[in-house]
Amino acid sequence: MSNTQDGVYTDLKSLVRLRFSAQGFNYLPRQSARSLLSGRKRSQLRGRGLDFDELRHYKPGDDIRNMDWRATNRTGKPHVRVYKEERDRPVIVVVDQRLPMFFGSIKKMKSVVAAEIAAITAWRVLAVGDRIGAILFNDTAIIEAKPTRDERRVIGWLGKLAAMNDELHINASQKNNPNALAQALDQLERTIGHDYLVVLISDFYGWNDATRAALRRMNRHNDIVCSLIYDPLERDISKADNLIVSDGEFQFRIDSTRQALAKEFEASFKSSLAQVQGELKRHGIPVLPVDTVTPAADQLRETLGSRRALQ
Repeated sequence: MSNTQDGVYTDLKSLVRLRFSAQGFNYLPRQSARSLLSGRKRSQLRGRGLDFDELRHYKPGDDIRNMDWRATNRTGKPHVRVYKEERDRPVIVVVDQRLPMFFGSIKKMKSVVAAEIAAITAWRVLAVGDRIGAILFNDTAIIEAKPTRDERRVIGWLGKLAAMNDELHINASQKNNPNALAQALDQLERTIGHDYLVVLISDFYGWNDATRAALRRMNRHNDIVCSLIYDPLERDISKADNLIVSDGEFQFRIDSTRQALAKEFEASFKSSLAQVQGELKRHGIPVLPVDTVTPAADQLRETLGSRRALQ
């Protein structure tokens, strides 16, 4: 029996259907003043750069910074270099499907929301004519898909993402791998060149020195946007009437009515979140918080159109 309707799992049909909601946002450099991506220092989110188009005579109003002094000296007449907007920018989505992502308290699992963000991003990137690829990872495997404009190939790796999502379950044989995030970023770093846009979609479990260093290195020559997936219960367990936690082998009940425990849990979550956000912010990497309750497409439109943050 499928659990796609109750948010436990997703499937390829659902991910393909999201193409109709992939609108009203973008990752391009020009953003409204309210966008989380506006006001970036340096020209990050370079998006489409500028390619040289032609050399022509200077006209009144031309930017003198584009003056070609070599041609001007050679001909004795002022010449300027004309540029056109580049038509290609490769985008890579890095999608977390590890065991810690298999959690959700109200609407959907974090793993489902991560898959949806990846699909919506893919359809949006294709719509503006850019190439889209992916790094899909769980606790034991990494799947790489090269950037492409071919819709069939995108559907191909979306199918692999759905299959990876379907493999998630809680039992004694499945162990989480805190190093998987660092391993996925290592694979990504060996894959990309310069001027890529990387959209990292994860709850950042396993954040450590290796992940921090990898993102810092890649951010020097690429643009990185992080979608941090979280569930409301991670912020406040006092809202849970009956909370049972399991690692696949053992399980125990948490008394969520104990105020001291609830406050300690919330403080721990906020501390971990603040650490990740703070370190990413220091390197100019924006963080887009995404919860498991509000439709993913709505959150992308809201976040990329306003400065929305966890409080």
